[in-house]
Amino acid sequence: MTIQNSQRITMKVGIEVSKGYLRLRFPRALFNGNQKYLSLNLVDTPENRVATEIKVRQIELDILAGYFDHTLAKYKADHTATPKKQKVYSLLELWEKYTQFRSGQVQESTLVRDYSLIEKRIKALPTTDANQAVLIRNHLLSTYSAETAKRTLKQLNACCNWAVPCKLIESNPFKDLAKGIKTKRKDSTILTFNREEISIIVDAFISNKYCPKYSPLPHSYYANYVRLLFLSGCRPEEAVALKWKHITKTHITFAEAVPSDVRIRKDTKTHQIRLFQINNQLRELLNDIGYGEADKLLFCNRNGRELNTHNFLNRVWKPILTKLVNDALIRYYLPQYNCRHTFITLCLEAGISVKQVADMVGNSPEVIYKHYSGIIKQLEVPEIF
Repeated sequence: MTIQNSQRITMKVGIEVSKGYLRLRFPRALFNGNQKYLSLNLVDTPENRVATEIKVRQIELDILAGYFDHTLAKYKADHTATPKKQKVYSLLELWEKYTQFRSGQVQESTLVRDYSLIEKRIKALPTTDANQAVLIRNHLLSTYSAETAKRTLKQLNACCNWAVPCKLIESNPFKDLAKGIKTKRKDSTILTFNREEISIIVDAFISNKYCPKYSPLPHSYYANYVRLLFLSGCRPEEAVALKWKHITKTHITFAEAVPSDVRIRKDTKTHQIRLFQINNQLRELLNDIGYGEADKLLFCNRNGRELNTHNFLNRVWKPILTKLVNDALIRYYLPQYNCRHTFITLCLEAGISVKQVADMVGNSPEVIYKHYSGIIKQLEVPEIF
């Protein structure tokens, strides 16, 4: 096709936008009156506009010089296309994807309790740019305790470690950030009640010794729950999960737990079922409660649901034991969880082996050795003569 010079000068290539993408519109004279378009596969952005204008000037020069390629193959090559940028994920987006990945691998209670807590902390950060890891660390240290900050950074580190091979980020900005944080060493001394104090505490519940006149439930309502904690050494969340289907003539089966902060029924802390032998004291306790249908709870609140161990601790247990301390009837206040420590200590003092105690309470022998080494050492000293 021959084009006169006067025609070439007036021929302009137009730039249009179709469905968000840039395309070229060619003069009809180049194609015998037919309209032709060429899509460049470029999103309409200021940068791509500049690249497209450069391409248009090159095409118009070809028209003027008589080198125009009517097949358009020469102009389809996307030499001016801007490389597609990798999506930059915020720390919150990374954590949401990591949580979704972990959802099938951890307990539902862990997702509700631990993962959602980290999410709340991320939302409260001054920035969710993962590359600002040092700024985030400093903010956590200035807002929370060193232990909480370190625990949070470890979780963020785990999240970013997962994100790197998933091609979501190039490197882990939180690597080693938690290592430099020093936390206070916890006092490993375990305090327990003695036998006399156990009797005093249980009696205070049974007799309603400190029960307010207008209390919605008498303290005696909780007496059997307290007795079970002392007599079995089970965890409070295991005790409130018990149903009569877990009770036989000879054993209590500890198979489930209901943590008060999430109120979700799950398996035990160690993910293992254990059988606990029923002795005469426990049999008397179970008779006092009165056997019920298989799915009926041993201990429930006024609404028939599992006892909330957190509410019980603050509204019933703590007021009673504080008054017992004030009246000089027991030495000190200890949380309800220390009923478990008391049971373990009394078993060890009675000469029961570490392995047997560990099996009864759902711990490993290593944990017993670590936390009750003082008692164990005393038991292991042999008689020389």
